[in-house]
Amino acid sequence: MKRVVSAKGLDPNPMLLTVCFLLGIANFYMHKAVAESGHPIVEETKRYFGRHIGPYGSYAIELALLIGALWLANTGSWAVSLLYAAYTAINGVASWLLLSNKA
Repeated sequence: MKRVVSAKGLDPNPMLLTVCFLLGIANFYMHKAVAESGHPIVEETKRYFGRHIGPYGSYAIELALLIGALWLANTGSWAVSLLYAAYTAINGVASWLLLSNKA
C-alpha cells in the first residue's frame, strides 16, 4: 500500500497507532493489577516513590510513555513501535512474576 503525501507530510500509519494504543491499554491494565496486588516489593516501592511523585505519579509516567510512543508512531517510526512492544512484553513478564508470587 502506497502512503499518501498530504500538505502536512506523510499520512500517519493507522496500524502503528492502533497497535501502540492497544499496547498502552495492556500496560495500564498490568500496571493497575500490580499496583493493587499488595505484593511486598510493590508496597515498598509505592511508599518510597510516593513521597517523590505522589500516589498517581507512576500512572503519569506510564501515560507519558504512551503519548511518546503514539506521537512517534504517528510519524511512522517502526523502531519506536517495536521498542514499545518490547517494553510491554517486559512489563507482562514482570507482572506475571509479581502476581504469581514467583518474585
